[in-house]
Amino acid sequence: MKEGHTALEYYQQYKENKTCCGRRKLVLPLEQEEYIKEKVAQGWTPDVIVGRKEMPISCSMRTLYRRFKEKVFDESTLPMKGKRKPNGHQERRGKQAFKRNIAERETDYPIFKKEFGPIFKKEFGPIEGDTIVGVHHKSAVTTLVERLSKIIITLKPDGRKAIDIENAMNQWFGSIPRHLFKSITFDCGKEFSNWKALSNLHDIAIYFANPGTPSQRALNENSNGLLRKDGLPKEMDFNQVDQSFVSSVANKRNNIPRKSLDYQTPLEVFLSYVDESILSSLI
Repeated sequence: MKEGHTALEYYQQYKENKTCCGRRKLVLPLEQEEYIKEKVAQGWTPDVIVGRKEMPISCSMRTLYRRFKEKVFDESTLPMKGKRKPNGHQERRGKQAFKRNIAERETDYPIFKKEFGPIFKKEFGPIEGDTIVGVHHKSAVTTLVERLSKIIITLKPDGRKAIDIENAMNQWFGSIPRHLFKSITFDCGKEFSNWKALSNLHDIAIYFANPGTPSQRALNENSNGLLRKDGLPKEMDFNQVDQSFVSSVANKRNNIPRKSLDYQTPLEVFLSYVDESILSSLI
C-alpha cells in the first residue's frame, strides 16, 4: 500500500468510520419518558400519546411502538390486542319471542338516512345496550354506549332477570332529560324482555339486533371487552360491588382519548352535546 498500511488495517479503519455514518439512535428526554410511562399506565396507547399532542414527543407513533418492542419501555403495560376467546357458555334461558328488529328503523323513521346518517353514526342520540355477566353467570352489569361520542354508561341492577334490568333502566331514565337519546339497540338477551314497558314509559324507540350478528352493535361489544380489562372481569361477582364502582370503571375508559374521535376523550365529545350540569346523573 502507498502509506505502508496493510489491507486489514484499511478494512478496520473502514469499519470504524462506518460506525459514524447513518442515523444516530434516538434517545428520548427523561421528561418525555416519564410522561409516556404515566399515560400508558392510564390506558393510553402510543398512538394516542403522540396524536393527542399534550406533550411534544420527539418521535413518530411507529418509532414509539418500536421502543416498546426493543424493551426501552415495558411492553406488558400496553393494552392487550387480539380477539377475546369465547368461554364456551351456552345460554339456556330461552329467546325472546316478540321484539322489534333493527331493520324496522327505516320504516319507523321516514327520513332515517338524513336524520341518522348513512351508517347511523353521524347523529348524537342512538345508543347500544347489552349486559356483561359475572362469575357463574349469577350477576350482571348493564352497559350502554352512545354511538357518536362513544361514551360508556354502566348500570348496576339488583339481579340478572328482566325485572331487575327494567328497574335499573327506569331509575336511570328518570334521572336524565326526556328525549335526550333517540333509540336503543339491544342484543337478543331475554333480560330485555320488558322492553315495551321501557319504550312506552320513556318514549324511546327500542330495537334488537339480529341473532348471531354482534357486528350490528359492534361499538357496544368492543366497549364490553374494554370494561372487562379495566375492572369488570368474568371472574368477578357483580353482586359484591355497587353502582359507584361500576361507574368508576366506565369513567376511566371515558377519559382515555381515542383516535376515532380525533384524539378527544369520549367525555369531551359527549359534553359538547349535553350540559355539564346533568353529567352526574348520566354516567
